[in-house]
Amino acid sequence: MGPLRFILVIDPNENLTGAIFEGLDYEAIYILDSGIFGHGDFGRLTFTVNGTWLSRAELQVSPDTKRFGIAGEFLPAGLSLTSSLPWNRTNFSLFYDGPAETWMQGLDIGAVVHWIGQYEDDNVSLTGSQSFPIKPQTPRTQGPFDVFGNPNPTAGQQSLRARKVAAWTTLDLLASYTFNLPPPAPAEVPGFAKDGGKDVKMKDGKEKNVMPVSTAEYNPCGWRAWLNGTTITLGMQNVLDVDPPFVAGNFENGYDESLATIKGRFWYVHLKKRF
Repeated sequence: MGPLRFILVIDPNENLTGAIFEGLDYEAIYILDSGIFGHGDFGRLTFTVNGTWLSRAELQVSPDTKRFGIAGEFLPAGLSLTSSLPWNRTNFSLFYDGPAETWMQGLDIGAVVHWIGQYEDDNVSLTGSQSFPIKPQTPRTQGPFDVFGNPNPTAGQQSLRARKVAAWTTLDLLASYTFNLPPPAPAEVPGFAKDGGKDVKMKDGKEKNVMPVSTAEYNPCGWRAWLNGTTITLGMQNVLDVDPPFVAGNFENGYDESLATIKGRFWYVHLKKRF
């Protein structure tokens, strides 16, 4: 029997693409309690900063190709590896919580600022509309030939069509109140006890059955029971109604769907009940 010969191999699960990501996720929280000033409890403020800094992102399409950087670039929707990769994304928030043991205990008011730093557009396509071939490692540099195949006199220079996507900053506001009502006074069920009557020995030596004090209670009901544990939230996203920055490389709709939205200023009301 001779050596085996493979005519065709079908492997739909090939893992040939390589990617390298390096960066830093960070968060800082500071809570300012008004009680530290010695003038009573007026609530507390919570400051939060969290974000992501991307220092390196490289993609190798196949084992026989070179890696090229994709950090700080817009990535078309057809690339299933990840969304666009700006170098910096940060959220800033400030929230106020009401003082404990008061009706303001359930009050929560806050503001959140979302910031996405600028990043490169799809300059491989934009520069490629002027010359070719374009190296992914240097997407802003013009290729040696123009679109008609003639020598490009400006080869090696930066393309005038290469551009960056502007930074985007939005503001969100929200206010919520959670009802934490004090428990009502227990209402005993008349004439009902869990352990029934008991025989008590009297002074004359006779026994007498005595009904104990009721130990059962009615379940709380009414509007107070339904309101207790309920949280009502009113919020607004993108308060200043800021449009997403223009992305020339996204020919479908002109903005980055993976990072932005075109719905503009948006109101919402949220109701939650805890049982």
